[in-house]
Amino acid sequence: MTLITIEELCTEEEVVQIFPLMKDLRPYLDEMRFREIWRAMQPDGYRIYVMYDKGEIVAFTGIQIRTNMYYFRHVFVHELVTRADIRSKGYGKKLLTFVHEWGRENGCVTVALESALTRADAHRFYEEKMSYDRFCYSFKAELC
Repeated sequence: MTLITIEELCTEEEVVQIFPLMKDLRPYLDEMRFREIWRAMQPDGYRIYVMYDKGEIVAFTGIQIRTNMYYFRHVFVHELVTRADIRSKGYGKKLLTFVHEWGRENGCVTVALESALTRADAHRFYEEKMSYDRFCYSFKAELC
């Protein structure tokens, strides 16, 4: 029998446990920079939830409640990562479903996220497994 739990990580000592998974998604981050950014995001309500299967970390999500003129009050998913060796086993779907429920409980009307153009497997997951709509492009300009 599989025992799956989802828990919020609140302290820096807890959060650093997911750094190896974060590194899979954001390979340019080192642990020191990861810690700095996590601390900087705390005042704005950034939260990390981890999925455990039999006590072992299998996935995590980094989320934040935001409000704007086009999504209104919504959950923004900064990260959603499942361990590479166990993808396509339903963990991501369960964790993102948790995010939807969490958003509803917190008065949100939408869940929004961005995914790099190169992440075709992730796009397929969002569209086919989770029924997300692809509806816009996101642009950026470096200021350095």
